[in-house]
Amino acid sequence: FVCLPRVQDLSSSDLMRERLFLVCQIIRVGSMELKEGKKQTGGLRRPFGVAVMDITDVARGKIDDEDKQHFIPFQQIAMETYIRQRQIIMSPLIPSRVIGENEPLTAVFNKVIATREVNHKGQGLFVTLKLLPGDLAQVRKDFPHLVDRSTAIVRKMGFPEIILPGNVRNDIYVTLLQGEFDRGKKKTPKNVEVILSVHDDEGNPMQKAIFPGAGYDGITEYKSVIYYQVKQPCWNETVKVTIPIEDVCRCHLRVMFRHRSSQDSRDKSEKPFGMAYVKLMRGDGTTLKDGRHELFVYKVDVKKADDAKVYLSLPATLAEVEQIQRQTMKPFHHSGVIPVTKDSFQIATLTCSTKLTQNVDLLGLLNWRSNSQDLDQILQRLMEVEGGEIVKFLQDTLDALFNIMMETSEKETYDSLVFDALVFIITLIGDIKFQHFNPVLETYISKHFSATLAYRKLTRETNSS
Repeated sequence: FVCLPRVQDLSSSDLMRERLFLVCQIIRVGSMELKEGKKQTGGLRRPFGVAVMDITDVARGKIDDEDKQHFIPFQQIAMETYIRQRQIIMSPLIPSRVIGENEPLTAVFNKVIATREVNHKGQGLFVTLKLLPGDLAQVRKDFPHLVDRSTAIVRKMGFPEIILPGNVRNDIYVTLLQGEFDRGKKKTPKNVEVILSVHDDEGNPMQKAIFPGAGYDGITEYKSVIYYQVKQPCWNETVKVTIPIEDVCRCHLRVMFRHRSSQDSRDKSEKPFGMAYVKLMRGDGTTLKDGRHELFVYKVDVKKADDAKVYLSLPATLAEVEQIQRQTMKPFHHSGVIPVTKDSFQIATLTCSTKLTQNVDLLGLLNWRSNSQDLDQILQRLMEVEGGEIVKFLQDTLDALFNIMMETSEKETYDSLVFDALVFIITLIGDIKFQHFNPVLETYISKHFSATLAYRKLTRETNSS
């Protein structure tokens, strides 16, 4: 029996998608091969199989039986050596119909979804599913036998339809996408393990900042699945990074690459062969942009691999390196850490934060006290910010505008600009695209707005307009 975590923040549009699937990936932790032995390296995360179930009818309320057990067949990937060898030899010539162990699990998902029947041999998962309407507090009240304090809650990778005042969130989702690694002196491609960690600007690891999934305790290092002898491994593994808001500005992601040998004696002597990093905050104070990032992979100098002062001065992405090469008209080189030009690695990031923005103009307003001399430009640029970004930070934006009114009370220079900005925001929320934020605005006015001086100024501006 499997009890699934509760998924929170799903919008009506999420539930009404054409098809929804519950996907499970099964990871085997042990030796490189299925056979065990004293000489085999242990503790390796290896791909083992997938289970996929169409839950469209459950999500739409067409199936509502919490006692019914659903069987999700388990598709095991082929582990036999001869199948692996056949794929390596024959794959350039003909497409293989066998789901092999070196095939990315995401590709296996797609094959299973497209296949009506799965040869599961009686293996699978039994789950019970039920759609629980309402917010978390309401669900706990209405369904105490299903949801209690021990139930793991899954936050959506993205924002809900409505972000209520006081709903503070600061989650950064990191997906290990894919890489291409030179075999070097080896006769076959490497068995690459990716090790992800979070560090401050002095190189100290942020303890327990990585969460592999809902219900997990935080870990300091995340180790990827290992694909056997694959030059271009494709992981698509996502973790959540959660650190205090005030620490984001001085933290970065660090990725180490290590070849894992199936023989324990050889594996112990294997050191990381590459390293990449990327800062979570950009130079202008905005967070790392959502989307793909191609990181530049550096050879590891064992003595300096942990010295953040060395690698933080180097370009983090391939785009930065190419820009330097165009400017200097010569290959990029660093005396301490030598770049590995033949290796590449990609990640994707998604920031879900109600306190940290990716828009420099909105950031200017939120940090207006630091640049008060440019306040008129800051207020004017606010009205050019995309609406979706403003509603995510609605309470902080309104707080900033009213604080400007109150803290510049000795002069009326900015009153009309603040008034125009408030009209812009109210008009924005009146738009059909953002009209579901009306309750948020009403909640702010009734419970959070207490600026008496600003009220008098607003009354004056309203009468004069």
